[in-house]
Amino acid sequence: MRNSIDTVNSSFARSVRIWLMIGVFMVFVQVIIGGITRLTDSGLSITEWEVIKGTLPPLNEAQWIEAFDKYKEHAKKQYEALHANMTMSEFKIIYFWEYFHRLWARSIGFVFLFPFLYFLWKKMLPSWMIRRLGVAVLLAALAATFGWIMVASGLNDDTRTWVSAYKLVVHLSIATVLFAHLFWTWLKATYPNTSDAHLNHLRRLSYWIIGITLLQIVFGGLMAGMRAGLVHPYFPFFVEGERWGQILNSTNGLSTDAIINYEPDLYIKGVVQIIHRFTAYLLSGMIIYFFWKTRKTQISDRLNKGRYLLIIMLGIQFLIGVMTVINCFGRVPLVYGVLHQAGALILLSILLFISYQLRNPKL
Repeated sequence: MRNSIDTVNSSFARSVRIWLMIGVFMVFVQVIIGGITRLTDSGLSITEWEVIKGTLPPLNEAQWIEAFDKYKEHAKKQYEALHANMTMSEFKIIYFWEYFHRLWARSIGFVFLFPFLYFLWKKMLPSWMIRRLGVAVLLAALAATFGWIMVASGLNDDTRTWVSAYKLVVHLSIATVLFAHLFWTWLKATYPNTSDAHLNHLRRLSYWIIGITLLQIVFGGLMAGMRAGLVHPYFPFFVEGERWGQILNSTNGLSTDAIINYEPDLYIKGVVQIIHRFTAYLLSGMIIYFFWKTRKTQISDRLNKGRYLLIIMLGIQFLIGVMTVINCFGRVPLVYGVLHQAGALILLSILLFISYQLRNPKL
């Protein structure tokens, strides 16, 4: 009996692989919706965390007025600084994005739970996958919990216009790790065998590139959370270079208070933008070097396709990053900002695909 179960599990029914990819896609979309929520200043529009009751939006005019009044009271600094003339129709738009973000998160839970129970009942999931899915559940719960901690950081605080950039970065990082974890699980289910594990030098290099990519996503989260792109919306780096002197001389430099209360501080935002830009150059150089190192190496067709996808996506992502920066006049551009965030996850997924082809079979 056990052998028959192992045979079923090792073959991985197509339905399991599709289910895993749907999960990966839904987490990807959730991160994108989160980006839209952030860039439209929608994150503070819902001032309560109601896991069950919050499934339904306001259903009548009285409920909408109550929700709007709570926003005016609990997100007072943002309302007065950015939306003092906001109409009810405009409030409903920002409310929609925060509501949609929360509703999509709930939907991920339902899409995961019921097929999981079915596949478990049918004994279609091996023990290693059950363990990995258990980790995914913990990551999802942690992301949801920290999502509320992030939102709460921007409420009832007259000194803060937006949520804390640092808590936003933690929330984004957990979501990114969840995305990567699920994508790697899908890879293991879809490609049980690979043929490039002997290329140890390339595997180590791919790990370094993934590490720098994750670090760059963290800096990207800080850029978004601090609106750091607004301090120097020019490319290349030396255009309007005198602005850097003004930015870096705007305070006495790094201090605990400046780091914590970064909102009025140009220096901290300038440092974050400089780090994000130079990390982009470092990452680009490493990816180009990886592409060059593989040009004369005997590799599988999958790895060869992956390296071309990687270099193409690098160019696209770099271009979108430039377009995002040079359009940061007054506010971060919604379309470019969201595309840049999506591009980061796509680039990461390609890197994971490449690293998987090079992986140690025991991992």
